[in-house]
Amino acid sequence: MVVILIVLRDAHQTPKSLSFFHLPLVMVNFLLAAYLELGVVELICHQEIPLGPSVFPVFSSLFWGLFLVYIFHQLIGYRKEMEGGVSKADRTEFTECWRTSWKTPYIMRLSLSAGIGGLLFGYDTGVISGALLYIRDDFPSVDKKTWLQETIVSMAVAGAIIGAAVGGWMNDRFGRKKAILVADFLFFVGAIVMAMAPTPWVIIIGRIFVGLGVGMASMTAPLYISEASPARIRGALVSTNGLLITGGQFLSYLINLAFTKAPGTWRWMLGVAGVPAVVQFVLMLSLPESPRWLYRKNKIDEATAILERIYPSPDHVKEELEALRQSVETEKADEASLGDGSIFMKVRNAWGNDVVRRGLYAGITVQVAQQFVGINTVMYYSPTIVQLAGFASNKTALALSLITSGLNAVGSIVSMLFVDRYGRRRMMLISMIGIIVCLIVLSIMFFAAAAHAPTISRYESTHFGGNSTCSSYVAAPDASSWNCMSCLKASSDCAFCANGDNKYHPGACLSATKEIKTACKAQHRMWYTNGCPSKFGILAVLLLGLYIISYSPGMGTVPWIVNSEIYPLRYRGIGGGMAAVSNWCSNLVVSESFLSLTEALGSAGTFLLFAGFSFIGLIAIFWLVPETKGLPIEEVEKMLEKGFNPIKKKKMKSSENGGSA
Repeated sequence: MVVILIVLRDAHQTPKSLSFFHLPLVMVNFLLAAYLELGVVELICHQEIPLGPSVFPVFSSLFWGLFLVYIFHQLIGYRKEMEGGVSKADRTEFTECWRTSWKTPYIMRLSLSAGIGGLLFGYDTGVISGALLYIRDDFPSVDKKTWLQETIVSMAVAGAIIGAAVGGWMNDRFGRKKAILVADFLFFVGAIVMAMAPTPWVIIIGRIFVGLGVGMASMTAPLYISEASPARIRGALVSTNGLLITGGQFLSYLINLAFTKAPGTWRWMLGVAGVPAVVQFVLMLSLPESPRWLYRKNKIDEATAILERIYPSPDHVKEELEALRQSVETEKADEASLGDGSIFMKVRNAWGNDVVRRGLYAGITVQVAQQFVGINTVMYYSPTIVQLAGFASNKTALALSLITSGLNAVGSIVSMLFVDRYGRRRMMLISMIGIIVCLIVLSIMFFAAAAHAPTISRYESTHFGGNSTCSSYVAAPDASSWNCMSCLKASSDCAFCANGDNKYHPGACLSATKEIKTACKAQHRMWYTNGCPSKFGILAVLLLGLYIISYSPGMGTVPWIVNSEIYPLRYRGIGGGMAAVSNWCSNLVVSESFLSLTEALGSAGTFLLFAGFSFIGLIAIFWLVPETKGLPIEEVEKMLEKGFNPIKKKKMKSSENGGSA
């Protein structure tokens, strides 16, 4: 925490002072604080990391430390305007934001009330990773069927795809406020359904409801904040939505840890999401509709009344009304140029335009690549991956996955510092190279862990009685050569009970039933159903952290920036929408298939497969994605008209440098 405060102090004096020197200190601060207090010494001595009462203040400090760093990120970072691409949000704007909010609390109440949707978005995308561990404990069918686990996770993504589409239509037809209220209702219904679910299929239904709410919130909350806030502080207020999304993800991990000892565990984890949904619903009832939407619907008097509450001066109200008039007229003119046909006709017209089509090649490429590097397998399944690395305890898995998720926020600071200095294309290429290296080394690490897994002892396997031994092991002709990984791969009905003296010594291959699991743990042995005891486990977790650090500054944030800059203004909505749909669909494919891939290919093979996808993505980005840093929209259009060729462009630069010399 001291390091964080030093960084914040120096950055307040000189924004550029947050350099490569400070960032490693911040990361080391988080890692050392966590690993030392969690008991790395015992881990080195081949014990599971103990989680005592001290774990909560540790992770509380981690959370608030990263929270402060992220606020700093927002204060001097770059923001994406809803319609105008990427522009700088300096400290002057945020100072003005606080000053204006202090004088007119209504503005902050409006923005924070709508921003709760971002908190719900982040919470519901992050909470399932920890809740899934305990859902598996309560429902044997979920524990034994990986496709059922994948469906529980991915149905929220499927719901989000539909929710985003419906949310866009509802925003235009019924207004932003009603769309947020509907999203809150869906969040609440989904949370209650999941919390009271008697069977896995009811959880899936609840996840679909939550997904619909996530999709609608992701579309509506930033739009409402942008349209209902003063122009001079709009960027600062829109940033609160992104801040609350990240805060929601951290909050989900903390709540997961808090309820590990509570009766009902996962029911509380999933049900808590209903509380902020109710709070936002009540707050939104007292807030007005977006003045822009009202003006668009020719409800000018209502729009004027709202603007008078936002702007203290009549002159400011007149200026904003004039800006609304011009903006709405331009929007209608752009819609007329695209035609009055269906959405499919608009997509066809956009695809028929050479400039837009080349822009879509770039925009869709980076969005698909963002998902097929496997990042959401980490976000949705991080505790499960930690267990695959050899940590059997649910609490340990949750604790370590919280650290890796925190590094995602730290990595975003690097993006803020360098994306406008070194460019979007270069940041993505460097990020992809780092991702590929991490995935390959991670694959090697998991392969080594599987090869050196503890062997199976027939004596240990019959220690709990003849009927307790896994039937696949009993029937295997080569049972003498089995190790822990052979046992787990043989059947979902098999589990590994570690040796009581040392978990790396030969253990037992037993039937995966609750009674035998209880008998195993009663003798103070570790019970494994996903991964095996491994001396490489901590290295795998650290590599996972390096993977996230490689991903976050480049592929984590830059694809969204590219999609805000690559399309002509009149096609920006349709182009960005198509790219976003490709992102959600890729997310669905990856989240729905990850556990099945680990079952079929093993952890090593799965991460190697993602490395292969990442290499294809690297090649596609190199050939299809141009640099848009600092280019006006008109220059981007001219570049796409000619077609982008990275080799030809390098030769032209070389000749220009030679000529100038």
